[in-house]
Amino acid sequence: MISSLLSFLRLIRAVFVLARHDAVLPQEYQSMHPPLARVLGRVSRLFAIRDRADNPGERLARALEKLGPSYVKFGQVLATRGDLIGERFARGLARLQDKMPAFDEDEARAVINRELGAPVDEIFEDFGPAVAAASIAQVHKARLADGRWVAVKIVRPGIADRIAKDIRTLSLGAALAERFAPASKRLEPKLFVETVARSLQLETDLRLEAAAGSELSEAASAVAHYRIPSVEWPLSTKSVLTTQWIDGVALSNGDALRDSGIDRKALATTLTRAFLGTALHRGVFHADMHAGNLFASEDGTLWAVDFGIMGRIGRAERRFLALILHGFLTRNYKAAAEAHFAAGYVPANHSVDDFASALRAVGEPIFGKNADEVPMSRVLLQLFEITDLFDMRLRPELVMLQKTMVQCEGVARSLDPQHDMWGASAPVVEEWMKRELGPEGRARDFAEDVSRLYGAARKLPDAIEDWAEVGRKLKAGELKLGGGPRLRPWFLRLAWLAGAAAAGAAAMAMLG
Repeated sequence: MISSLLSFLRLIRAVFVLARHDAVLPQEYQSMHPPLARVLGRVSRLFAIRDRADNPGERLARALEKLGPSYVKFGQVLATRGDLIGERFARGLARLQDKMPAFDEDEARAVINRELGAPVDEIFEDFGPAVAAASIAQVHKARLADGRWVAVKIVRPGIADRIAKDIRTLSLGAALAERFAPASKRLEPKLFVETVARSLQLETDLRLEAAAGSELSEAASAVAHYRIPSVEWPLSTKSVLTTQWIDGVALSNGDALRDSGIDRKALATTLTRAFLGTALHRGVFHADMHAGNLFASEDGTLWAVDFGIMGRIGRAERRFLALILHGFLTRNYKAAAEAHFAAGYVPANHSVDDFASALRAVGEPIFGKNADEVPMSRVLLQLFEITDLFDMRLRPELVMLQKTMVQCEGVARSLDPQHDMWGASAPVVEEWMKRELGPEGRARDFAEDVSRLYGAARKLPDAIEDWAEVGRKLKAGELKLGGGPRLRPWFLRLAWLAGAAAAGAAAMAMLG
């Protein structure tokens, strides 16, 4: 009871902070609100600060920054749903900054002592003050006994309790939203808060971030001039993550980057190919590629840090993405439409030709324009916006991919205003298409099909035994066809497995 009351009071405080930034019922959407909401919106703006941003998404971002780590994460996840909240709102929300004052160095040393089992001075030859601090953790520069410099990331003390309180408040807000704002159900507030909670759980366990960094490092090896810092596993635990220190220029520091003499145009191309190359070739990608997480070394190598948010995309989704991009690059809208239907994203009751025509409406306006007039991310967002017309539901990983593409394209354009993301991505897409749709890919598809058939065939003896048991019970009168358990699933299972076994045998014969 007391916990619920405290959550309600914290929710009231959150609503007040949102109202101060005109982020509850934004003025820009006044005409879309019902009469009562319009009145409430006008009243809330009486308390709003005067010096506020024009973009409602940016106003929400500023409010969430004041509310704390869980709300920041809420905003980061919400920014990935441009298909629901609109491009302009998502663009403003993407400016969300996760910065906080550093906690005391003595506290940081105490965490290291507890987690690594020894005082800081015994582990590191040198341990400096925090160089960056966010809501969940902060980073220190340190030097090992062998002379190597490392980055030591330490989880903020007490953050787990703070997050637990915030999640209870957000859960209460989600329940109230679903109850009193039916229009919010499209966003699935309760499920959305669960996603935020799960993401925060993952980010507060730095062992998982270390694993993500290791996996991304392997994926980055397939892309020229793109690297991920190596993890120092013996010095990494749940609350401490130690990685290779990168001496480079942050892409967020435009002046330093210009003074460095690094080829900014080549760096923009590397960024595009790094993101799309790891996503297509390895099925993983760094999902938080804003300029502050990207560094360039003197030789032009691009380094990505802070890999707490990692995107994954399955082989089927990668094939879908490549076919879509290739369809737009070659203006083959029929092939792009067929890719949607083959992936199951568009229900079969719709027409392939109609969907191809809708894709043409998105694609044709981009041709004949300069590269800087045609952001690839905007094309994908427009593609997502036609989903409602064809009852199409996009998988979350594709939405996260689009959000990351928006980030990458924004950073690439800051490096090179004329950057052509279409041209930069074409070699990556074409290489993947040749590999996956050529002989090598067909052989892999065939091997996977045979493996599935073999697995189905191995289940056949168990199915026969089960069927024999059913027959025995029927004969003994323990089962009756009329009132007992339905037998039709057994017939279907037996027929399916028998067919799978026959197909598997045929495939084995072909291989032989």
